[in-house]
Amino acid sequence: MIVVRDTFYLKFGKAKDAKALIKNFNEIVKKYDNTPRRFLTDFTGESYRLILESTFQDLGAFEKTLQSHFGKEEWREWYEIFIPLVNRSEREILNILE
Repeated sequence: MIVVRDTFYLKFGKAKDAKALIKNFNEIVKKYDNTPRRFLTDFTGESYRLILESTFQDLGAFEKTLQSHFGKEEWREWYEIFIPLVNRSEREILNILE
């Protein structure tokens, strides 16, 4: 099992707008899969971070999900609204030790 953590560093003053888009994101991706996901916001550390954590069986399942979602028109439309809220992002892929 792996955890993929996408950290979005939001523009100053755009956290409220980004949080409002989470509901739409969840509605879109739930149509295509049941990947366990959760959004987190910063409490300490760098400010204005929105973190998406997703759990996958393996890297193949993660790649398959990316290909599926990026090809959907409604996901691309959502992403075009989200992009202007973000300064930069980074991705971590972590193994889950069981």
